[in-house]
Amino acid sequence: MEELTLTTPSILFSAISLLMLAYTNRFLAYAQVIRNLTAQHDQNPTPVTRKQIENLRKRLYLSRSMQVFGVGSLFLCVVCTLLVYIGMQAAAVWTFGVALLLLIVSLGISIQEMRISVRALEYHLDRAEKERN
Repeated sequence: MEELTLTTPSILFSAISLLMLAYTNRFLAYAQVIRNLTAQHDQNPTPVTRKQIENLRKRLYLSRSMQVFGVGSLFLCVVCTLLVYIGMQAAAVWTFGVALLLLIVSLGISIQEMRISVRALEYHLDRAEKERN
């Protein structure tokens, strides 16, 4: 196995930071939609808005999980950089490996959340088509 250098874990810093920015923007968008939808549901409760709120709750928790695993990955990349710096190569290799696994989990959850989002949007498109016909 080759030795890790300081640049190896550092390469992920910018990628994970951009990913976290995207996750945060998605989270903020959910917050706004949830606020609007709950206000709408409070004024006129319907089964459709109830289902949308349930869907958004699931997506919100997935978004939180994506962020937690992403932050965990970034944290371990920083720890890995420190371990490389102080010369603890074996610990650095394992830490970097776990950081990569956390990033994979975060991305996998992101894919799951996108699938749910697409299904929710398809529902709206189907409803709009039915109303036009």
